[in-house]
Amino acid sequence: MGVTQQQVLDALARVASPSGVALTSAGVLSPITVNDGKVFFSINVDAAEARVWESVRASAETAVRAVAGVSVAMVALTAERKPGAATAPPQRPAQGVPKVSAHRPPQGGQSPMSRQAEIPGVSAVIAVASGKGGVGKSTTALNLALGLRDLGLRVGLLDADIYGPSVPRLTGIHEKPQLDDNRKMIPILRFGLSIMSIGFLVEEDTAMIWRGPMVMSAITQMLRDVAWGTLDVLVVDMPPGTGDAQLTLAQNVPLKGAIIISTPQDLSLIDARRGLAMFKKVNVPVLGIVENMSYFQCPHCGTKSDIFGHGGARHEAERLGVPFLGEIPLHISIRTTSDAGTPVVESEPNGPHAAIYRAIGAKVRDQLKGAIEAA
Repeated sequence: MGVTQQQVLDALARVASPSGVALTSAGVLSPITVNDGKVFFSINVDAAEARVWESVRASAETAVRAVAGVSVAMVALTAERKPGAATAPPQRPAQGVPKVSAHRPPQGGQSPMSRQAEIPGVSAVIAVASGKGGVGKSTTALNLALGLRDLGLRVGLLDADIYGPSVPRLTGIHEKPQLDDNRKMIPILRFGLSIMSIGFLVEEDTAMIWRGPMVMSAITQMLRDVAWGTLDVLVVDMPPGTGDAQLTLAQNVPLKGAIIISTPQDLSLIDARRGLAMFKKVNVPVLGIVENMSYFQCPHCGTKSDIFGHGGARHEAERLGVPFLGEIPLHISIRTTSDAGTPVVESEPNGPHAAIYRAIGAKVRDQLKGAIEAA
């Protein structure tokens, strides 16, 4: 018999709120989702009270994990301002007093980046990101990870695209992760990669209607509550855009670099610029830009057609002074192998497309060499 919502509520009733009442009576719990031993919910409080509620959130998570049959518990603290709450007006700096940048806290203040901590056993964490969806970011992240594997590195892949996890389909993985003796999730091994995805924990057609703090909590848990073992590189497939997920990753671990995926067309490049600007703002090195769907290559005659234009990402990289990592064509074999769960680097290792991904991986490896050797 599976875990029931009532069992979770019974466990939460033994957790006290800051005022001393049971958590279940405090009026702060979101609807609780229970699915095949996995429990998700949030605690919704006023932003001004968030600090005192953090220990309650941790206690609630511990209590739920102790329920027999629970394999995963994700509890987020959602801090919202109460309707009608006044917002303090911005203060003008006194004359002669320098204004403090939002990214440079005053002396003695704590930067969000001060929470960064290495993942034990992982030498380098890199993000694969895009400014918008639909540019082939997840396919590129997976094949890049396989290219790095072919170069002799120990590689992990974290699918952090919370709202649209693609890695389960791209890898053909259907099983659920198990827990080790320390109650950490064990990544699933496939193609010589250690793989974890939020898609392993929810059904493929489940709508992920999560607020920002729940996204942040889920990403933190997949970074910290997974037994990654010893890895040279952990490739993180990020959700598109420049929001909570990207900031959470940058604030949690010292990223060794980010790779931006774009198509050649102007609309994609505009969003790619935003992604580049975001990573630079949080002091994450940009390892380079990849131009995906760079050209269409006919599988019958080999003719190349520039459907989305061509060379835009290369020119953008040159303009911004960041490395250009390579061009990946729009080719039917990349699409069909991805849909089949047998990525092209794995299924056609001697083909031209695998060679492209390995060449991109070699450029990334060379930039990470110091971090990998120092570990």
